[in-house]
Amino acid sequence: MPRYWLMKSEPDVYPFSQLVADGSTHWDGVRNYQARNIMRDDMKVGDMVLFYHSNTKPPHVAGIARVCREGYPDHTSWDPNSKYFDEKSSPDNPRWIMVDIEPVQEMDMVSLADVKANSALDDMPLVQRGQRLSVQPVSKQQYDEICRMGGVS
Repeated sequence: MPRYWLMKSEPDVYPFSQLVADGSTHWDGVRNYQARNIMRDDMKVGDMVLFYHSNTKPPHVAGIARVCREGYPDHTSWDPNSKYFDEKSSPDNPRWIMVDIEPVQEMDMVSLADVKANSALDDMPLVQRGQRLSVQPVSKQQYDEICRMGGVS
């Protein structure tokens, strides 16, 4: 049984349309231990992802993706030329993890305001106060409701 996630990306950094064009990508640059642990321990090939555009107006779910490679060391953390460089991380002792995702389907925009207005989504981490993780769990029911709202059956 797949699990369900929401992953945030700023559309000026990496939009869903770029994922569609690329066919797949590695999800690098996560520098939060809780999000890292989710990618390292919980995300599996076949898990479904709500691709969320953050730091835009309006913030919104833009599409559906799927995990196509389980967690592995984030090589950008030991590249001194990377904006994600971490001097405490190395190939021998990687501190950060990434997964690969692939696009599944574009959807009609489901804005954060729409999510907040839907009482079926009240328990989503996305709408909880203080919840800012870039990788978040989503229940099957929440995933299905977002898909319904976005015109995906």
